[in-house]
Amino acid sequence: MPDMVQIGNEINHGLVWPEGSINHPDSMAQLISAGVASVKSVDPSIVIMLHIALGGQHDEAVFFLDQVLVRKVPFDVIGLSYYPQWHGTVADLQANMNELVKRYGKSVIVAEYSARKEEVNKVAFELPGQQGKGTFIWEPLNTWERVLIKKARRMS
Repeated sequence: MPDMVQIGNEINHGLVWPEGSINHPDSMAQLISAGVASVKSVDPSIVIMLHIALGGQHDEAVFFLDQVLVRKVPFDVIGLSYYPQWHGTVADLQANMNELVKRYGKSVIVAEYSARKEEVNKVAFELPGQQGKGTFIWEPLNTWERVLIKKARRMS
């Protein structure tokens, strides 16, 4: 049995469109809750993660999480994707993760990232109350760092 299951992947815009889009938060919450119930029917001890693609976008992350929490969607861990070209700076990621821990009291994981590995790990593992539970590299053979270094060289 797995220790943790994420319901959907980067679901801040919803899942199973159009009914499950963020524009239909009630039905979106029902779909997520059904996924949670399915997992828990197999093993109630499995930890549930909601994975959103908003590493450094605090206002959008809060909007999504508030939508599911007001609809009583049960989950244990907040998962974030972090790609600097879409999700801001490492400082944005750090501020977002710190604020999410304070606001929701839940553990946070960087569930998907490729670049700035040392910096992202440092942010994740230095969250208040040891609430950073890990990081998962996506596309480990793809080195986004090369893309970022080339961009930086062109800009200088």
